[in-house]
Amino acid sequence: MGVKNWRKKESWKMSQNCRRRDSIHMRRVRRWYRQIYGAESGLTRRQKTGGTMQAAGVTLFLAMFFYRSFLAVPLMIPVGMIYLTLLEKKKRIKGRERLRSEFKDAILSVAANLRAGYAVENAFRETMQEMKVLHGREAPIYRELYKITQGLANRISIETLMQQFAGRAKLEEIQEFADIFSMAKRSGGNLTEIIYETAAIISEKIDVEKEIQVLLAAKRLEQNIMSIIPFAIILYVSAASSGYFDVLYETIAGRTVMSICLAIYAAAYVMGVRITEIKI
Repeated sequence: MGVKNWRKKESWKMSQNCRRRDSIHMRRVRRWYRQIYGAESGLTRRQKTGGTMQAAGVTLFLAMFFYRSFLAVPLMIPVGMIYLTLLEKKKRIKGRERLRSEFKDAILSVAANLRAGYAVENAFRETMQEMKVLHGREAPIYRELYKITQGLANRISIETLMQQFAGRAKLEEIQEFADIFSMAKRSGGNLTEIIYETAAIISEKIDVEKEIQVLLAAKRLEQNIMSIIPFAIILYVSAASSGYFDVLYETIAGRTVMSICLAIYAAAYVMGVRITEIKI
């Protein structure tokens, strides 16, 4: 009886330790997802604090530039909120673009491992090690593959794990791969060739998107320069000719004109950002 009780006690301790490790790991994974993908808020607490400070700075600058009055700061709060929203969206897109690029390497590695004779589960385990060497332990794709291998160790089907991955990432390419992978696994066809062809098609699509982003980088730089030029011109004229723009800040008509200019500038900036966002 003493030996049985001791074994039960040790087994209970081991199960508690495993649960504790799993809980710690899941907290780390959730914190990492908020950092890389963005949760509903899109930014971590530190990043959101920094973004809020930037938005406050932009709000103060616009209030002083267009109205030369601290009383206009409350009126600029919506503009600051728009800026914070764009910053949040940029961070989320950056995280997903990183995952998309790393996912291309991962699916090509899985396809190569399947062709080399690995079983599906072992192909994913081998790919995880390759991604750790290629991108590092902090890479999004390594974290995802680690979760998949942990799920396989807990006897969760690879199809379920891939669908969970696609649901978290919210990327079209990953969802397509997960759907095709699940159908190929259930149909019992030539899984290796199906996965290889799918990986090649998705990889080509990702490469095309990357080429488009490279071409758009120059246009984004031009947009940023053009966004700064109006401020630079007015600041230069104000410094060179003191009092030249006073009529725009001291009369109702002048402030109305500046308000219209602010609205046009904000609309043009948002339009420019959307024009440079191309999806295929």
